[in-house]
Amino acid sequence: MPPAQDQAMPTPDSNIVPEKIRDGIEVVINGEPFRHTGDPAMPLLWYLRDVLRLTGTKYGGDAQAGNGADLVLVDGKPVPAIGQPMKALAGKRVTTVEGLAANDGTLHPLQQAFIDEDAIGCGYCTPGWLISGVALLTRAAQPSDDDIDRLPNLCRCGSQTRVRRAIKRAAAGKAGQA
Repeated sequence: MPPAQDQAMPTPDSNIVPEKIRDGIEVVINGEPFRHTGDPAMPLLWYLRDVLRLTGTKYGGDAQAGNGADLVLVDGKPVPAIGQPMKALAGKRVTTVEGLAANDGTLHPLQQAFIDEDAIGCGYCTPGWLISGVALLTRAAQPSDDDIDRLPNLCRCGSQTRVRRAIKRAAAGKAGQA
């Protein structure tokens, strides 16, 4: 066997120059920085699902006729992810349903209240309800039934009554209590 020095890789040519870092769109998603270097018109929904593999946000139709399943928080405001091109998100903070829980795994009070109230039918619309519910609780600490009814979400399983109870439970600070 040859000595270790003889097995070393040859030194690279001195005229190799690294390429400059590609321009991209800087965005913070669930507290982590990302740089999108692909198509600037790509909808946020497909970036989340296909690139980052954050599949909690669901496709709910186009931005004008959606059912709320694709809602995310952009700088704290609920918006349909299908209607947000990546180029519009430069420098923004995005929170998906995966980002609602704390880093240690502790659920957001509204997530816990959804469990407590069994407010999950088939589950397809649940991420959107959670996002819009968190936004509602941020702007109205004690939301009324009318406030909840104005949320842009649809549930075809009939869980709206339990969703209302879950939002009110979280507002009352009773999530996780029997």
